[in-house]
Amino acid sequence: MPMVKYVGPYRFYFYSFDCNEPKHIHVQRDNLLGKFWLEPLTLSRNHGFSPKELSVIMRIVAQDKDVFVEAWDEHCG
Repeated sequence: MPMVKYVGPYRFYFYSFDCNEPKHIHVQRDNLLGKFWLEPLTLSRNHGFSPKELSVIMRIVAQDKDVFVEAWDEHCG
């Protein structure tokens, strides 16, 4: 499971077996989980984050989208 980045309490990562899916990033804080498609940038899944916190996470993903896409491309090819 390649860990891409930590931002505050959030851990951003993807799974190697997800390489057959469109580019995306998982986010975790404690027991809360989310998944964001990167192209186009949209929420795929949410397990416990509040709408307010999802807005914060979406801003982080948008700001660091290039980092996440580059990490995906390097790992998944």
